[in-house]
Amino acid sequence: MCGIFGYWDRQNRSLHDDALHAMALRLQHRGPDNEGIAHAPARGVAIGNRRLSIIDVGGGHQPMYSDDRQIAVVQNGEIFNYIELAQELREQGVLLKTASDTEVILRLYEQEGIGFLRRLNGMFAIAIDDAREDALYLMRDRIGVKPLYYRDDGQRMLFGSEIKSFLPLAQVNTAQTAINLVAIDHYLTFNYIPAPWTIWQGVHHVMPGTWMKFTRGAHVQTQRWWSLADQQEQDYEYGDWQRLLLRTLNDATKIRLRADVPWGAFLSGGVDSSTIVGLMARHVSAPVKTFCIGFADPRYDESAFAQQAAERFGCDHTMEVAELNMLARWPHVLHHLDQPHGDASFMPTLRVSELAAKHVKVVLTGDGADELFAGYDKYAQFFAQPGISELDDASFQRRYFESISLFSPQAKAALYRPEIAKHITDQMQGHDSFTQAAKPWFDEAQHFDRVNQALYLDMQLLLSGNNLVKPDRMGMAVSIEARTPFLDVRMMELAFRSRGVTKLSTDGDKKHWYKKAVTPLIGEALANRKKQMFTVPIGEWFKNESHDWLKQTLQKSELLEQYFHGRAVDLMLEQHQNGSANHTRELRALAALAIWANGHGA
Repeated sequence: MCGIFGYWDRQNRSLHDDALHAMALRLQHRGPDNEGIAHAPARGVAIGNRRLSIIDVGGGHQPMYSDDRQIAVVQNGEIFNYIELAQELREQGVLLKTASDTEVILRLYEQEGIGFLRRLNGMFAIAIDDAREDALYLMRDRIGVKPLYYRDDGQRMLFGSEIKSFLPLAQVNTAQTAINLVAIDHYLTFNYIPAPWTIWQGVHHVMPGTWMKFTRGAHVQTQRWWSLADQQEQDYEYGDWQRLLLRTLNDATKIRLRADVPWGAFLSGGVDSSTIVGLMARHVSAPVKTFCIGFADPRYDESAFAQQAAERFGCDHTMEVAELNMLARWPHVLHHLDQPHGDASFMPTLRVSELAAKHVKVVLTGDGADELFAGYDKYAQFFAQPGISELDDASFQRRYFESISLFSPQAKAALYRPEIAKHITDQMQGHDSFTQAAKPWFDEAQHFDRVNQALYLDMQLLLSGNNLVKPDRMGMAVSIEARTPFLDVRMMELAFRSRGVTKLSTDGDKKHWYKKAVTPLIGEALANRKKQMFTVPIGEWFKNESHDWLKQTLQKSELLEQYFHGRAVDLMLEQHQNGSANHTRELRALAALAIWANGHGA
């Protein structure tokens, strides 16, 4: 796990080494162990790395170079099948000088070119400077576990694992970076900003499953090298599916135990984390180190379930009771996110990451299972509505989109100041968040059944835009790596070959076959316990002890005053406090935007 960064200048202008070192320092939390930069000033290109040493601690320093030093590689992440790939290379006569997965990337690229990406099973963001072609490649893993951002003004491209790594250079060397109001509109729709948009104009994501090639010309070559939509649903007998699921998930977990440093797992006692810990325990001789936080309020405390799972699998379990009101942590969380996110669960995720970081450098998590196997209550609630099955495709898509939206178009219209609304309308050119951000994914998924269409949208938007940001940024804030066995490529493809009825049964049972499959491993009680969201009672704080804080945060925000009608915000505050409406999610999103803007001077 690391942070990567760099630049590509089409006029061969070089950045000063001090500027590159400053980029590295802004990513030091992602890689506290060492720093490396491959800089070719005469060509106007550099790629750099801040390393968190996990595999081949002594020999895996980055960048890695080809023998003739014409190719340089840096990566953020891990290639979990690197041992098997290294063996294949040796059998072909390739001499490997390290035991590092980064060298495997280098040698595969030498052998196969950019097509090597399909061979990788891992989470990664990679930069390759190929002087033979005078080209720079950026590439990202299949579903976006690892982040990668860039800004290209047509003359110089800057990139990094986090926006903060290069944003000061973008502001100094080009026109002042400005807030992207279209991204604000999407944020109010989704509670996060979906890729490829970011809060800053001109700053974009390298999209998941995509590589980009920068050369001296103005044209940038972009190619999607993997798509989950390539899967076709199949009919399985339950017994065959159960064996395939357990075999696949077991191996996905096993290869994610490859590390030369201490590792453990987040354990909430839910079906997903319990399953991962149960599989981990099969492959080790010492107890698995597990971590959870508890709360004094029993409505939000899962620690008893985590303890039950830890005892079942003989874990070395660590639990701490955390402070319930975590609002003081919010500015720190948003600093690491680089963008506003309205999800309050980032705060307890940071807290459990801090706990784990005292003991390990790697944790396995259960992230991704809810999106793969329909684990959220919203799926059962949506598909239980009368008439859903009778809707045509366009109506179904729009209805599902509306069900997951935060602010409706009407609510946004009431919130925006007229000049802001006009600017957004002009910029979106007749589109809205549905047609811009959601419909393209629905179009890809039309061959799936309705349940899988909804899950596919959430895989592409919610998972990569919010839920995977959480373990990456909060883990990296304290320099630990989070690994997600459910997002092994084989698991994702199996899930989307499985029909929706295997996930959400006709009577509304969520994770239907998956829970049955893992019950022998984790037990009936853990497999079928009611899902409990990992969050905090922020709505109650907004109504009671933190109402004055919230009011001050919203009313004193220059950005909110510039964009939104103050009376519309005040009305939400009043209705929420007096109980006539529950505006928790809307107020949370506005508060996150205000806190983020205050910290970034926006």
